[in-house]
Amino acid sequence: MSGDSSIAEPQLNATPLIDVMLVLLVILIITVPVATHAVKLNLPQGSAAALPPTIRLDIVYDGSTYRNGTQVASLDKLAERFAAVAGSANAARITVVPEKRTRYEIVAQVLALAQRSRVRMLGLSPIPD
Repeated sequence: MSGDSSIAEPQLNATPLIDVMLVLLVILIITVPVATHAVKLNLPQGSAAALPPTIRLDIVYDGSTYRNGTQVASLDKLAERFAAVAGSANAARITVVPEKRTRYEIVAQVLALAQRSRVRMLGLSPIPD
């Protein structure tokens, strides 16, 4: 048995490795042009318009309302001011800021009043913690 040459020598089969490498190369060739594709956009050019003035409307928990720090006597007076804002050419943006303890009924009344007055730009500020 010492002179037996029938012992097989292990060899690496490179065919499956070459197949995998070719598949990866094809995938790379297909995906690279897609990843580097640029979309050309023609965005409109224009001048920046001035922002309209902002009116802050604070609603306190007892139901009283403050317009830019000045107390508004009643909802009727607030309706008159909403109508004046809605009727102006450069309508102001109204931001309603309710206090955390304010009843929702009061806030809903103010928002409905603004809607009836045809206020176009109305925002409701989040309640701070």
